[in-house]
Amino acid sequence: MKNNLRFILALIRMKLSKMMVFRLTFFGVVFVDGTLFLMQLLMYQAIYSQVDTIGGWTRGEMIIFIGTFSLINALNMSIFFFGTYDIPNKIKNGDLDHYLTKPVNPLLRLTFESVDPGSIPLAIASIVLILYGVKNLEIKATPVRFIAYFLFVLLMTLLWYDLQMIVRTIPFFTISAANIARMGDTVLELCMKLPGTLFHGVYKVLFYLVLPYGIMATIPTQFIAGQLTPLGILYGIFIVVIFTGFTLWFWRFGLRHYKSASS
Repeated sequence: MKNNLRFILALIRMKLSKMMVFRLTFFGVVFVDGTLFLMQLLMYQAIYSQVDTIGGWTRGEMIIFIGTFSLINALNMSIFFFGTYDIPNKIKNGDLDHYLTKPVNPLLRLTFESVDPGSIPLAIASIVLILYGVKNLEIKATPVRFIAYFLFVLLMTLLWYDLQMIVRTIPFFTISAANIARMGDTVLELCMKLPGTLFHGVYKVLFYLVLPYGIMATIPTQFIAGQLTPLGILYGIFIVVIFTGFTLWFWRFGLRHYKSASS
């Protein structure tokens, strides 16, 4: 564990050093993320300005929901998105050989080799929005509740990583998983706009269990708003544990079926 942590820190230092050479890349990401964030706020303002509640949620809860999804997305983009995005091409072209022949865990290196601090300003803006939502709700949020909330955010970020890695591991067995990836992006886009409390019946099963994008921002929002039951807390933790375990197994299973460039 200690050696893995040293390796991760070394990867981050190397990436940051490289980014300092090409500073325009960093500021370009900041500009793009900031613009998209402002567009999101304007869009949600236009949608929700004419109603008092949506699915039983008031404006304050929706503000926290938007900020929570934005924060999870910012963590995703900063930590592992760019490192894992190209895995299907590496599998197809045989470039994964370079990772398998090194004396480090290939999944660990792929996950952390392309960290990008360009989304950190988006994370800060998201936290400000969350605090504004808490103030709008006029709830008493103690430091302990905030810490627990951010732990839930980290858990949901891990769940996002799990879902992305499952899709990017499928190319071990198929020529392309582009259609599956597009379906995942469509579901994600839907769940970024609608709180999970609006899903019922088969949609609840789909977005809470099969493709649990629906819980990512909903459960942390319910927690900080004091609406999440102990059973809901256990369910959120259970889903993350199950999907993380499956992701690690599926990755190892995929490696056993990998046809390297040298084979």
